[in-house]
Amino acid sequence: MKIKIVAIVGPTAVGKSDFAVEYALKHNGEIISADSRQVYKGLDIGTGKITKEEMKGVPHHLLDVADPNDSFNVGKFKELAEKAIADISSRGKLPIICGGTGFYINSVVNNITYPDVPHNEKLREKLGNKTALELFDKLKKLDADYALSLNNSEQNNPQRLIRSIEIATALGKVPKVVENESHYEITWIKLELPLDELKHRIHTRLLKRLESGMIEEIKNLHKGGLSWERMEELGLEYRYVARFLQGSITKGKMIEQLQNEIWHYAKRQILWFKKYLIDG
Repeated sequence: MKIKIVAIVGPTAVGKSDFAVEYALKHNGEIISADSRQVYKGLDIGTGKITKEEMKGVPHHLLDVADPNDSFNVGKFKELAEKAIADISSRGKLPIICGGTGFYINSVVNNITYPDVPHNEKLREKLGNKTALELFDKLKKLDADYALSLNNSEQNNPQRLIRSIEIATALGKVPKVVENESHYEITWIKLELPLDELKHRIHTRLLKRLESGMIEEIKNLHKGGLSWERMEELGLEYRYVARFLQGSITKGKMIEQLQNEIWHYAKRQILWFKKYLIDG
């Protein structure tokens, strides 16, 4: 018998966390967060991490499980998520995976094994300031077949490209992922909004985070030992606020650039979920 799970997916700012809590309350569920940055301790306001009050008593798993100075990859997520699913199910509860990191969700629900290549911090630092086009050109030199198999969204995703370059550098090419038989019977719930409404939500949510102390949070993370270089790797809010705090951009430019980047990220998520997880 396959374990029944629910996967709640959608782009950033669409309202996944609140929806998942209400769904869990109605269906005796517990939530497994699938967010590549909410796994880190201290990355709270910037990632929009759900608060204890917002959880409404529903247990949440895979939040605050890693130090932000350490790397956390899809293999580690898969390992921890599978343990959480087994635990939740063994207690007669419904496991609910909720998040926007489709790569992580896909690894669990489709039982995919990815290449076990550790992060190369020196290489990442070297690649961190390159454009998506420059990264794509570098990947083509390392593994042209793989690079040309990527769709337009993937070709413009710096994190995806850097990871691919990292793997190709270590192994000589990017090997095909191995998809095994899934352990789960999955019910998909994909949340959507009209694009203009989603864009407005991204704008208002960003302003709310700034008012709630996001800049102070990031300033304190740096004081606590999180380097500016690491914040560049963490991306989005941490990247652009870090640049503002270092004086390389103005606050107005920070908000403008960050809002644009979050919007581009949301559109990449929409395309990713459509291609890999749900038909249509």
